Amino acid sequence: MTISVLVVDDSPLMRALLQHRLEQQPDIAVIGTAPDAAEARQLIKTLDPDVVTLDIEMPGMDGLSFLEKIMQLRPTPVILVSGATEAGASATARGLQLGAIGCMPKSQLRMTAQTGADCELAGLVREAAKARFHKRAPRPASAPSFAASARSRPEVIVIGASTGGVEALHTVLASLPADCPPTLIVQHINGCFARAIAESLDRVMQPRVMLAETDMPLTPGTVLLAPGNERHLQVATAGSRGLRCVLREGDPVAGHRPSVDRLFASLAGTLGAERGHEALAILLTGMGQDGAQGMVQLASIGARTIAQDQASCVVFGMPRAAIELGAAGEVLPLDRIGPAIFTPGKVLYP
Repeated sequence: MTISVLVVDDSPLMRALLQHRLEQQPDIAVIGTAPDAAEARQLIKTLDPDVVTLDIEMPGMDGLSFLEKIMQLRPTPVILVSGATEAGASATARGLQLGAIGCMPKSQLRMTAQTGADCELAGLVREAAKARFHKRAPRPASAPSFAASARSRPEVIVIGASTGGVEALHTVLASLPADCPPTLIVQHINGCFARAIAESLDRVMQPRVMLAETDMPLTPGTVLLAPGNERHLQVATAGSRGLRCVLREGDPVAGHRPSVDRLFASLAGTLGAERGHEALAILLTGMGQDGAQGMVQLASIGARTIAQDQASCVVFGMPRAAIELGAAGEVLPLDRIGPAIFTPGKVLYP
């Protein structure tokens, strides 16, 4: 099956470059290009592309405003193509929150030779083409107050996400109070945008959200996001019963670096069977299998495990893999995962 793509960018050079790069792939066809939102809107109506690549900075209606219109009126998988400057990264983070499937920095695409950027761009298009959109549940205006018992409150939370994950993270983290358990996240994303995503989450969440750094202690009220795509985020001990995060070199795992599997497995190895009940692992929307094997390890030591259900996933890859391995103790719709952190539920799948 050929994936049809509409390229939207005000730069003729960038439109030509994107078209050329994408049409090197035998399963991708660029069926149209547009210099602005007005023309793009008409082409989306007439051509009905599988995927849209969208420039954020355009004359007239900017890319973010156009993206918001697309997601409201005609949900379509969108890949953001933007600058990696501070302003561009911030806008990209906002676009991912609005529902864009993925992002690609223009600086990587401007490389003259065929590079890994081509493979990354094509991979994003293939992931986007498999995305499914669902009616959004309203997010809580603020985190609810929980009077959780010691047994229901986890001591540490680990979360893995990929395609569609930034929007899902906004929904889940909105349920966390300011003194939430220490939380670590691996979100598959181009490293150029990791800091902007952490900052966008930090602005609207009660706990503090920041990029993880080696030897940071895991403390209540702190959410740590894996930075970049060069090192794995893991958990290690820090003295008597204390925990810290570490960033380690290593080959990609399940095709990813940082890898959800590495994060989950490191927590399982650090806590062991004696303290496994202190952990909660959550696996959100995403393509592939990353996190499934790590969730098996956490479940085997008594950790609580939650997978997002198929109906609310943009891509039901990673959660499906965990469910099929019997690693997901609970399978919940996205809007129920945050509240369920402090109120254990029931198994929805045998």
